[in-house]
Parts: sequence; structure tokens; C-alpha cells
Amino acid sequence: MPKEFRLGDPGEGIAEAEIVEVHVSAGDEVEEGDVVIIIETDKATTELPSPYAGEVASIEVDVGDVVQVGEVLMTFSDGEAPAQETEAEETEAEETEAEEPEAEEAEAEEAETEAEAEAAEPEEAAPARAQGDGDGPVPASPATRRLARELGVDLRAVEPSGPSGRVTAEDVRPAEEAPEERPEERPEERPAAQPLVAEAPQLPDFSQWGEIERVPLHGVRRSTARNMTISWTQIPYVTHFDVADVTDLEAFRTQQAAGEDANVTLMILVMKAVVAALKEFPRANASVDAESGEIVLKRYYNLGVATATEDGLIVPVVRDVDRLSVAELAAEVGRLTERARAHEVSRDDVRGGTFTITNTGPIGGTFFTPLIRFPEAAILGMGRSALEPVIDGDLDDYQVVARMRLPLSLSYDHRILDGADAARFLSFLADLLRQPEDFLLRV
Repeated sequence: MPKEFRLGDPGEGIAEAEIVEVHVSAGDEVEEGDVVIIIETDKATTELPSPYAGEVASIEVDVGDVVQVGEVLMTFSDGEAPAQETEAEETEAEETEAEEPEAEEAEAEEAETEAEAEAAEPEEAAPARAQGDGDGPVPASPATRRLARELGVDLRAVEPSGPSGRVTAEDVRPAEEAPEERPEERPEERPAAQPLVAEAPQLPDFSQWGEIERVPLHGVRRSTARNMTISWTQIPYVTHFDVADVTDLEAFRTQQAAGEDANVTLMILVMKAVVAALKEFPRANASVDAESGEIVLKRYYNLGVATATEDGLIVPVVRDVDRLSVAELAAEVGRLTERARAHEVSRDDVRGGTFTITNTGPIGGTFFTPLIRFPEAAILGMGRSALEPVIDGDLDDYQVVARMRLPLSLSYDHRILDGADAARFLSFLADLLRQPEDFLLRV
């Protein structure tokens, strides 16, 4: 019997992956541990080693396919069975042949008894389960299990439509919408509040109005679409805006760029200032655990740096920013962004972030509302810094001066932070950036 190599569960709620490369063909001989397939999940590529040694019997996937956890990727030929096993099988076959007449009579009697019992009992819908007698866990992704818990649906009572008897989210929703399948539950016994599961309306046929082209979502773009949907639907967020005077900070940066630290950008200095602000406002460096009803405060500072690439947005994570010097931070950001643009980031490079910064300044724009990276609590947006006329002084004695000003946008999780918290955070950050001597001494 062929051995099946299935896509394992990578954890963290990931339920699917895209096939990027297939390194073998049917008939190839491989050793256990040889890399046979490369997949992409959550903006990172992963090499899948062969769990078996032997001949590849069949390849069940193609490059570009999106496969679910648990689906078969390829099969391996089992080869000839050892001689001892063959002899044992022959002995077992002989014993089975000798017992066949008696077994056939017993099966006939049992079938008659079952038919009589079915005729005597009222018809009852009993869903056919791929799980057998129900002793094992029901195959389903973490997201489907969470949806079933929210809707109060027993996964064992749901007819699976996924591969290998896997229950999907689409299977769970009809079960929740059919009260006749749960006669024991009366409307008055249901919880007072039920979660709303928004269904996307069906699109019209756009071709009736003109020529169209369909382009599939692949790789980074597909991952970005999924992650942004999670952010939008799971985090109640608000955006607060402010402006920082970075005139003196820009003068310091220019001096550094003229010296040895040529890679020191405004973004690097803002990252160091952000760490100081996060230490002052720890809830901006936290996450909400919705199941336990707790706030998870993180005592480390791993900052995500949103990076635009040809394939889409990738957010590599710079770890322990508080422990890096300005020069070390500039080197690490440069290394990670280069890897991101070359699509060479590993899965670990994009995991473990506590706060994210996205900078549209080099492209243009002032204020915007960045989406928070789930499950973080906030994200800082930087617009384009520019010289602006500023009135210095009071009504009795003032003058107009030119100052370099940086637009800032802070999107925050309103379950953790209030508007006053966000205002204080950005005000604190702006003060640090306005007085670089004090802030650089702190970091």
C-alpha cells in the first residue's frame, strides 16, 4: 500500500499553504530528509523534507496549488513486503478462507436482525462520519473549531465536505442555521447575544458590462488579503493623529549620515524613540487574549517594519530593538528589508512582533489609517516630513519660522487603549523626537 505524505499543521491557526516548488517527479528515488516540496505560508517559504525513503509513486499537487492542512502532497511506493510478513499474510488468508462459510452465515443473520430493527423504529437522520465511532478528534482547522464554539455547534453532528472527512467553516454555518437538527434546544434557552458571522454577498457578473480579466491571489498578496481581513474583523481600532517637530533630529541624522553611520535614516531614530514610548505605555506593546479575557503585556520589544515589495507588503521583525545601538539597528533593518524585497525572508523573520511601524514618507502623503497587525495592539504610521511655516511665540510676541515636521498616525486597539492613552502616547513620542539629545540618552 502506498505511503501518503500529507501537509502537516504548521500551527498558529494556519490552515493552508501554496505550493511554490516541487523538486521530484513520479519514479524518483529519494532519501528520508531530502527536500521534496517548498510551500509558502504567511509570507514565508518553508522547505518540506521527505518523511520516507524510497520511490515516489505519484505527485498530487502542482506549483501554484493552494492546499489545506491534511491534504496529500505525494505518495511513495511501499515496495515488496518482507518474506516473514508475506508468510504471515498467507497463513492468515488460509485461516480466513476456512472461516468464510461460518462468517457469511453470521453476517446474513445479523443483516436480517438489523433490517427488522430498522422497520420497527422510526426513521432518524444519522450523519455519516468519516471519524468512525467518534472516539477520535474531528478533523477541522483551529478557525473552524473556534467558529463552532462561538455558534454552539457540535462538530460530530456536522456532515463534513472537506478532504479526508475534514469539517469546514461552510459545513458549520448551515448546521447552526438548522434548528431542526437540534430539537432539544429551544429559542428561549439560547444565549441572549449571538456572534454575527458576516457572509460576503455574491458578486454580479461583471462581464455583462464589458471585458474583464481574473487574476488569482497568490503568495504574498493572498497572505496580505487574509491577514488584513483578520485585522479588520477582529480588532476594534481607532486612529489618532499628531505632528512631531523633527528639525533638530533631522540635523542630527544628517550629521550621522555624513559620517560612518550612512544607513541611519529617520525611520531608525523613530524606532528607538518608539521603544522608549512603549516602555512608558506598556499596553501599546500588548495583545488581547479574547478567550481568557486577559491583556498579555510583553516585556520585550520586537518591532515590525512594513516593507513594500513587488509581490506585496512584507513585515520583517527586528528583535530586541531596545538592546541594539543606532548603528546595529540600521544594519539589521537594512539586512531584513533587503531579504524581504528579494523574497528571502524566513518564517521566523516575520513572527514575534510586538508593535509595527509603517512609513509612507519616501512615497508621499501625510496622515493615513494603517491596519493593526493581529494580534498586536497598535501600529504607527509615518508620513512625509517637510519644512513648514510655524508660528513661534505668543499673540504679543511671535515670529514665523521654518520647521521640519513629521505627520504621525497611531492606530490602536480600543479594547486595550483609550483615546486619551493614544493621545498621550503620540504626545510623548513627539516630545522625544523634538528633543533628540534627551531621547538618545534614554536609548
